[in-house]
This record gives sequence, C-alpha cells and structure tokens, in this order.
Amino acid sequence: MDFSIGGSERKPNSPTSSTNSGAPSGGWLMTAVAPWGESEEDAFDQCLVELGLGDCRLVQVQGAMLPMGFTPESPRSLPMGSLVECHYSVSLSWNGSTACAGAGWARCTTPEGEEVAIVTTVSTNEDYEETELMLKRQMQRRLASRDLEIIEHQIAVDEVTSGEGHHGAVIAALILPDSLGIGGPVGRARDFSSFSGGIRSDGGGGGGDFSF
Repeated sequence: MDFSIGGSERKPNSPTSSTNSGAPSGGWLMTAVAPWGESEEDAFDQCLVELGLGDCRLVQVQGAMLPMGFTPESPRSLPMGSLVECHYSVSLSWNGSTACAGAGWARCTTPEGEEVAIVTTVSTNEDYEETELMLKRQMQRRLASRDLEIIEHQIAVDEVTSGEGHHGAVIAALILPDSLGIGGPVGRARDFSSFSGGIRSDGGGGGGDFSF
C-alpha cells in the first residue's frame, strides 16, 4: 500500500487506463473550486458547473465499495438531464478562510483473488498537505478493514480560499456516469470549456434578467 506524498495531482484529468474482467463501469476523479460565491449554495453550484455536472442530476452515493468491474477512464461531456452516480466531498469556506476536499479510489484483490474497487472521500478545514495525509490514512484503513491487497490507486485533493465577503466551496469527486443505467431520456452534451469558471457581472451572456 503506497500512499506516499507526491503520488497525487490536484486535478488529475487523465486517469491511467486499466483492464478488468468484470462488467465495465468507468469513472474519473476531478476537483473544482469556487471562491466567489454569493452564498454556500451558489459556490457549490459553480463547482458543479466546473466539474461538468452542471446539467446533470446527481445521486450522491455513500459507502466504500464501487461497482464491480470499475475501471478509470478520461473525463467526457455528459448529456443534459443525465442521472449520475457521484462519490464526492465538499468543503465550504467564508471571507478569506481556507477549506480542502479530497477523493480517491483503489483497485484491489480480496484474499480469494476477486478484484474489487473502493472509494474514500474527505473534507477538512486543514491545509492541502494535511488533507492529503488524512485521505491516504483513511484509504489505508478501508483497505485493512476489508483485508484487501492494492493493485493501483489514484487520489485528488484541492483547496479553496474564499474571497473577502464571499463564500467558497471546493469539491473532490469520483464521477461514475454509467453505473446506474436508469434515468430516462437525456439531451445533448454541452461544452463549458469556454467558460472562465466565474459568474459574469456585466448582465449579458444569456443569464437572463433576474432583477427584482
């Protein structure tokens, strides 16, 4: 179990490919920050858009186990209205304070030789380095409590410092877009790559008139 410092990236957008004999169930790690929210909910929503989940319906999943046959894959655009399984942690800050969030997965084998995968998430008001250590310790405990031998792993940690007089949010997420197989019709996948990540204040750009 190697969870040494330096084994992660802040925003790993190109996970390593792997093969698995089970049914395919791909997913990817991503992080997003929003330091200029008008409210906690506003900052959280900005993070969702940056993650590419702004048009999706999220199912936040609890528990350590991932679907059988989990394999890491590269991020892709998701259709509007998609029902997406997501393991995520969110941490909030206010008026110049700092918050961190992390998520990670590990592919492992059981003592009987069966391949499985687990996930862990963490949110703190500590700095980046301490949050990374906490995430690694938590992953080690989940492996040990299940008597699992690690094959490969990946973690992602990020931090946000909120602007003066504003709310901040940071999300670390493992996104599993095809694990549920339900949800009904969906729309096209939109490209948010041209967005700057912030909310424009010039009143233009298709935001609509919400003046009172």
